[in-house]
Amino acid sequence: MKQMINTRHPVTNGLLLLTAVVFVAMQILRFGQATTAQTIYDFGGMYGLIVKVDPTQLWRLISPIFVHIGWEHFLFNSMTLYVFGYQMEAIFGSKRFFLLYLLAGVMGNLFILFLTPSAVAAGASTSLFGLFGAMVVLRFQSRNPYLQLLGQRYIALLLLNLALGLFNPEISLAGHVGGAVGGAIATVFLPTTSEPYLFTHQQRRMALGVYLLLVIGLVAISLGL
Repeated sequence: MKQMINTRHPVTNGLLLLTAVVFVAMQILRFGQATTAQTIYDFGGMYGLIVKVDPTQLWRLISPIFVHIGWEHFLFNSMTLYVFGYQMEAIFGSKRFFLLYLLAGVMGNLFILFLTPSAVAAGASTSLFGLFGAMVVLRFQSRNPYLQLLGQRYIALLLLNLALGLFNPEISLAGHVGGAVGGAIATVFLPTTSEPYLFTHQQRRMALGVYLLLVIGLVAISLGL
């Protein structure tokens, strides 16, 4: 058990625990109906049409990250987070990894709000694709041979999963693309522990500005502001 749960990566462990708690609560409180659209919505899933008419629901840009639709969805995303979360938390450090995970998820859910508002969507894959996007950036920018090799593998995973989304209508391609975009941008202003000066201060400020402009712009357009 000690080998399975690495206490040096508290953020990954905490995210896994929160994801599991939400999923178990859904199974208990909505037994037999845990995968219905109403249950997904009630537990915090993204439903853009509601957010458009009620901006106080913008908290749904974060909550869907921890909501999953069925056992297969939950187990697949949890295993992916378990494997890649430990790697990424070691690369970025706990605090920056936590921010990367959330910022990627927010951007993914913003893309869902903007592009597919009628869909009821949920899942950690918005954030997980952000991890893929982050490693793609490091593949081409890092001078660390280990990160370059790891990034090459992430590119293959990113392309494969995006391709799967093209042929499966149940997969939110908008959320995956948005998560990857968010993760890629956030990587510039959230430096890795081994290469804290990989990007200049100007590049970091520009990346942060681009991220904020995307968030503000997509929210404003989606809400008709």
